[in-house]
Amino acid sequence: MFSPRKPTLLVAALLAILTFAACGPTVSVATPSPSSAPTPSAAVGPTPSPTTPPDPAAVYAAIEPQVVAIRGLEPKASVEPKILDAAGIQKFVKDSFSKDNPPEVVAANGRLLITLGLLDPKASLQDLYIELLGSQVAGLYNPDDKQLYVVSKSGGIGPTEKVTFSHEYTHALQDQNFDLKGLALDQIGEGDRGIARLSLVEGDATLLMSYWATANLTQAETFQMLGESLDPESTKILNEMPAVLRESLLFPYTSGLSFVQGLQAAGGWQAVNDAFGKPPASTEQILHPDKYASGELPVKVDLPKDFATRLGAGWKVGLEDTLGEFQLKVWLANASGGNGAAAANAAAAGWGGDRVALLDGPDGSSAVVISTSWDTAEDALEFASAADAAVAGLAGSSDVISPVNGKTVTVVIAPNADLVGRIENVLGLAG
Repeated sequence: MFSPRKPTLLVAALLAILTFAACGPTVSVATPSPSSAPTPSAAVGPTPSPTTPPDPAAVYAAIEPQVVAIRGLEPKASVEPKILDAAGIQKFVKDSFSKDNPPEVVAANGRLLITLGLLDPKASLQDLYIELLGSQVAGLYNPDDKQLYVVSKSGGIGPTEKVTFSHEYTHALQDQNFDLKGLALDQIGEGDRGIARLSLVEGDATLLMSYWATANLTQAETFQMLGESLDPESTKILNEMPAVLRESLLFPYTSGLSFVQGLQAAGGWQAVNDAFGKPPASTEQILHPDKYASGELPVKVDLPKDFATRLGAGWKVGLEDTLGEFQLKVWLANASGGNGAAAANAAAAGWGGDRVALLDGPDGSSAVVISTSWDTAEDALEFASAADAAVAGLAGSSDVISPVNGKTVTVVIAPNADLVGRIENVLGLAG
């Protein structure tokens, strides 16, 4: 939906690091561990006073070659990190959101989520998104101006800031070697593909960050990160966010990490490098890496090009996109009717392709059409049953159309039954 400019999320970072701290890295890394560093008694010059604040430039400069040694990507340009405090990251997020997301696109996404039962009609999508990112982002890299940012709410440099820099510096190396803008992460109408490719980008940086932290953080520093990640205010904001925003923000880090870890375990970092040349095409490939390995691409699903015209005067298509397996799963699990998480996961599996359209009418009303294709008739039937449960509690009228023994399912959600029927007529599904 909206691109967060490749940020580091503290909660996602901590989960990755704690997992690696418990299990240990699966490959050796050419990075000095804390135990191999000179001891205070070694003849290496005067030891800085504990009260002397470290020089940020020197700290981050020392981390750069460690990241390069682990990841194996050579830097092609220098990167000067900028430090943002709490107020600075809030302003940056707000300004970036306004710059990158036209108001009409934000409004259309809001109407889509409201119609799907994923957002309170009284909520402001823009305000929620800015609050979420402002509370969770620990750092970010912007491929537009090649600038790296680290958030330090205390003004100091501790383990959180160091780990964040290792993550964001990985993004800088990705950009210099693979051109992140070329991945078209923000392309309108390709939401599922954008999430999948962002999962590769974030999974790579999160895996690297985990290796770096395992090699360079002490146990005390890891526990310090734990304490910082459990900030009550930030945790409260995350937990109270609509599930679709919370899960969409976390997915590229958590599922992306699993995806990239599988690539790296099978073929080393070269396999990850190769994936940037052949990026994942769907979140289905992220959730089921075997489908990426086999090259199973999404089925092309088309909606009528003259959809709005055929509905009558005053109608327009406010938004058209692809939801994909991940976002369909989120919808099935969290819409007003609701399915359990396990049932939603099972019902979204077997996804072949889809297209969703937001239809805006002359009276200010909105309708949504989701046209889907499935791998088998059984998969289609399972999704249709879950979709029936998801729309059961939605306002207005709805219909789930699934031809007998067919592999397609269409969901129509509208303010009234008459409009549902008109939409089905346009789609050739009436009767």
